[in-house]
Amino acid sequence: MIVLKARQDQVLGALQSVAGIVERRHTLPILANVLLRKNGPTVELTTSDLEIQIRTRAELDGDGGAFTTTVGARKLIDILRTLPADQMVSLESQQAKLLLKAGKSKFTLQTLPAEDFPLVQESASFGPVFSVPQKTLKSLLNQVAFAMAVHDIRYYLNGILFVAEGHKLSLVATDGHRLAYAGATLEVEVPRQEVILPRKTVVELQRLLSDADGEAPPMIDMQFANNQAKFSFGAMEFVTKLVEGKFPDYNRVIPRNHRNGFTLGRASLLASLQRTAILTSDKFKGVRLNIEPGTLRIASSNAEQEEAVDELDIDYGGDPIEIGFNVTYLIDVLQNMNQDMVRFELQDGNSSALLTIPDHPDFKYVVMPMRI
Repeated sequence: MIVLKARQDQVLGALQSVAGIVERRHTLPILANVLLRKNGPTVELTTSDLEIQIRTRAELDGDGGAFTTTVGARKLIDILRTLPADQMVSLESQQAKLLLKAGKSKFTLQTLPAEDFPLVQESASFGPVFSVPQKTLKSLLNQVAFAMAVHDIRYYLNGILFVAEGHKLSLVATDGHRLAYAGATLEVEVPRQEVILPRKTVVELQRLLSDADGEAPPMIDMQFANNQAKFSFGAMEFVTKLVEGKFPDYNRVIPRNHRNGFTLGRASLLASLQRTAILTSDKFKGVRLNIEPGTLRIASSNAEQEEAVDELDIDYGGDPIEIGFNVTYLIDVLQNMNQDMVRFELQDGNSSALLTIPDHPDFKYVVMPMRI
């Protein structure tokens, strides 16, 4: 039976959209596979890692009738990548194997039974569906995702807090040393929902969501249950477990009414930090900021007694402040902004600093100082 017959780019595109969560090494070998479920010309592709499940549908022709099997996702993608984009590709089932044909090339791939594939059990009690433009959600994720913790024992920090209420959608990420907050106004009113999306889910959504704008932008439908979230967009359906735990109260972390502040060009500050970062130690990524009326001086040094000093002119008339930061935390936020100007607000040399974007009240970034 011919399971599918289509151009290489169509088959590869469908596979790549679901393959991001597939681990190369897994305790369950079948989780390295993609579940193919054919019904007439429509082929449904499903992958899972037991916590996240991604499914898409594509019109990929082939013989009529129904058929299901599972085959190694990465191998299939690696083979398809080596073929020309406009080449016709077919997958045929032969006993317990799949035969991939393209031009004069043939590949015989081992399969595992579809009934052994562990599908994620979907919650029976999802809340109401609400929709936002994909571009809005992708933009919010991009503004905060870099501040997520990585493998922190406080597991609730290894993800993003997602808060929807009324006409407001807010996303927050923190690793305990810094915190990023981004918000957007929704056209629809939504009931209050507060969940923590796991890191892997966030990375996949960033990869899959569209940037397209216009009069009818592509939307994403969202639903939440106690321990699951469900996202539907285009031909994709995405089900994920949520992180359990209590996220820190971000409103208490965001400082207010700092006495001292200045606004400067994002690109010039980023370039200055990148220059001085070159002479920081690998383990100790500290830079020292000296803020005085009219001048911002950024300095770094390392164990080899090398030093870097860079100065920027700023419009500042506040207190002289000397403060240290992990330079990576400052570079991360500046690289994830696309605005021209950034506002820096401080209380003194021992308190956390607040970075904001002029005329964009819905973005805040808090970074703790470090001793240098």
